[in-house]
Amino acid sequence: MKTVPILLSSVNSVKEFVNAVNKYDFEVNLIVGSHIVDAKSILGIFSLDLSKPIKTEIHSDDCDKFLTEINEFVK
Repeated sequence: MKTVPILLSSVNSVKEFVNAVNKYDFEVNLIVGSHIVDAKSILGIFSLDLSKPIKTEIHSDDCDKFLTEINEFVK
């Protein structure tokens, strides 16, 4: 498992991030405080406070391609 902070500052960035996550079979969770949402759920993401960086847990050790794809969101 890997953890990275991301920042989703616009509706378009949320859409791009969700599209990237949905290409992969492994689980990705977004964590803000005690709230945990599935990163493949656009509605779940919009329930979070997007004004601050979000802790992202990637449940795979083979996620380098994914990390490259979401690099623009990594804080």
